[in-house]
Amino acid sequence: MKLDNATRYQLLKLIAEHPGYTQRELAAAMGVSVGKTNFCIKALISKGLIKAGNFRRNRDKSAYAYLLTPKGMEHKAIVTVRFLQRKMAEYDALRAEIAALRREVDDLAASGLDAGRGAA
Repeated sequence: MKLDNATRYQLLKLIAEHPGYTQRELAAAMGVSVGKTNFCIKALISKGLIKAGNFRRNRDKSAYAYLLTPKGMEHKAIVTVRFLQRKMAEYDALRAEIAALRREVDDLAASGLDAGRGAA
């Protein structure tokens, strides 16, 4: 399993915003399995981007707090810029596709075809 940039971005963002989230909560927020979340957390820990520390939520249950390291904060900034660039490129491509579809619909309307009716 490979840690893709979108997952890395999501996980770093969530950990920065919610360091007390459990792996189950992180998984739910990202829409992935707990197993994938565990794999990703271990990968980020091994790269020195996050650290995990035990803390007590109550007397009966211990949990981890995941924190970005200084290296993790720097990496999050880099990943955020890349993620934004990719999303902007997707947005530009989608705008171009929508413009082409509008031209096609306008051409159909100009030729007298009713674009609202499907061919039977």
